[in-house]
Amino acid sequence: MVLYGSMRVINKFLGRFKKDKSSLNGVGNSTVYQGEPLITPRSEHNISRSMINKSALQVLYGLKDAGFEAYLVGGCVRDLLLGYEPKDFDVATNASPEQVNTVFRRSRLIGRRFKLVHVRFGRDIIEVATFRAPPKKSDSHVDEQGRIVRDNVYGTLEQDAWRRDFTINALYYSISDFSIIDYTGGMDDLKAGQIRLIGNVETRYREDPVRILRAIRFVGKLGLKLDAETERLIPVLANLLTDIPAARLFDEILKLFLSGQGLTTYELLTHYDVFSALFPQTGELLHHEYNGFPRVLLANALANTDSRIAEGKPVTPAFLFAALLWEPVRQRWAYHQQKIPAIPALQKAAGEIIESQVERVAIPRRFTVVTKDIWVMQVRLGQRRGKRAFRVLSHPKFRAAYDFLLLRSESGEQELTELAAWWTRFQEETIEEQQNMVNSIAPAGNDKKRPRRRHRKKPEAKSE
Repeated sequence: MVLYGSMRVINKFLGRFKKDKSSLNGVGNSTVYQGEPLITPRSEHNISRSMINKSALQVLYGLKDAGFEAYLVGGCVRDLLLGYEPKDFDVATNASPEQVNTVFRRSRLIGRRFKLVHVRFGRDIIEVATFRAPPKKSDSHVDEQGRIVRDNVYGTLEQDAWRRDFTINALYYSISDFSIIDYTGGMDDLKAGQIRLIGNVETRYREDPVRILRAIRFVGKLGLKLDAETERLIPVLANLLTDIPAARLFDEILKLFLSGQGLTTYELLTHYDVFSALFPQTGELLHHEYNGFPRVLLANALANTDSRIAEGKPVTPAFLFAALLWEPVRQRWAYHQQKIPAIPALQKAAGEIIESQVERVAIPRRFTVVTKDIWVMQVRLGQRRGKRAFRVLSHPKFRAAYDFLLLRSESGEQELTELAAWWTRFQEETIEEQQNMVNSIAPAGNDKKRPRRRHRKKPEAKSE
């Protein structure tokens, strides 16, 4: 949600900056600051303490009072400058993680590759990171692919700025004088509305391929454009994502698709040939039409999800994954139905597709179980005679399954139009009218009752 203005705000303040040309060095189309940072005093930017989370302020002042440097850094500074409400407030300091842990009673150390401190204030958790230096190429800090595997080399504020990913995320708000410190040209890039990786682009992507996803997410979220080199290498290096731990990619998927700009982000992922690196089974099928029409179910699902988030309604990752994997499941289901009944065929298809997908994105079982329920309920929604419709209606996953049925109907499966309309009406009617609706359905297909099996009476034992 936009709280404090738009890009006009940042342009207004940035337009006043007077730069010392001797401190600038042009690199391609970018401006890189070397030596002394560009310092923007409080009078020339729009961030005030009233806009900062109270818990974050307590951490900043707690570190300052303990004799340490303390800064807000990253996305929260960027978002405040752009006029958005930050989701999280992160703090950077020259205090070691152990020193931070000593300053705050309710804090704990986390992480191995990247050691951090989480400071808790009720429900608020403020993440505190120690200034870091560039990773060493020895001592197993960087693997042979160029990916950082250990990142606990501590350094100075300037080193910390240059080792961050994007220039617009390397801006520091100082609690000591409320100024903004910029070593990398992030303020200029905000003014230009661009996202630019710091340093050599290929090296930075290889250090952490998840930066590819972050770049795309920022485009979708902020409406900024990618710097030419930052953009050019995304499809070239997208396959590096296959080396990222599947559990980490799950977290990134939620950020990509459940932040309110899921549809735009999905279109960007497909545009840059990144989607197939995350969902190879779905990505392969999206290149082909279904019944002469483009495959639109996933796009429609993401559009609906964006609308629900905008309206403050809950969304579930299980429904998202049901949509993301439906195309490969549907095809595999059709294959298995040649040999076994519909529900066992669907259960088998679901198991095979999910088993393959979790090797790339580790979807937790608590979500895959619900996803499978949504799929299997698609068959049960077609079985309405007798007491079946009432049992389906009372199922805890009915609403999600019904929504998915509507989604399928609206996305080109026209044979489901009547069924979707029937269930829409069925939910609104009285018990008596619901029974009439069930009674009026002619027996067909799966609705036919199975004949009862007759059990022969066991012959009575003859008495001796």
